[in-house]
Amino acid sequence: MSNPSIAVPRCPPLLAAPLRVVPLAPLSASLTAFSRRIATAHPGLFRRLGDYANTPFVIDPTDLPLVILLHPGNGTPKVTVTRRPVEAAARIAGPLAALLGLVHGGFDGDALFFSRDLVIEGDTSASLALRNAIDDAELDLFEELMRLTGPLAAPVHRALLLLERRTGLYLTRPEEPAW
Repeated sequence: MSNPSIAVPRCPPLLAAPLRVVPLAPLSASLTAFSRRIATAHPGLFRRLGDYANTPFVIDPTDLPLVILLHPGNGTPKVTVTRRPVEAAARIAGPLAALLGLVHGGFDGDALFFSRDLVIEGDTSASLALRNAIDDAELDLFEELMRLTGPLAAPVHRALLLLERRTGLYLTRPEEPAW
């Protein structure tokens, strides 16, 4: 899983800077469509949320100039990206690398929390339900994205692998060690 002695990388400013000016409505629509595709491919993800299937979550990548509001919508998720703080039942904040590392199993959530790389505010039960649902789904956002790229899959794959190596961001699920 993760090595707690490794520092969590920060998103390079060169990658974060365009997010200061990019229109957020198309980004929100794209992330909503992507999250709905994930919901279709992993229906248990939203069932696992149980009582929190309609609970809004703020995902706050602290090294990016935006905040993400995820409303699970009982399996029909909606994502809204904004540049200003928003209210929700729970807020999960940390560097983008930590958040992606949680999704992909590259970082241990408890270690991130106790090292203060990850901040959880609001309804901690809701946050724990989201974490457990994501852990159970064993998501790989990279693989989900590759399914959408069609004939561009090979160059997009190479570009994302290069980006992962250069930035330290967990863009894919690390391979399990063969014991």
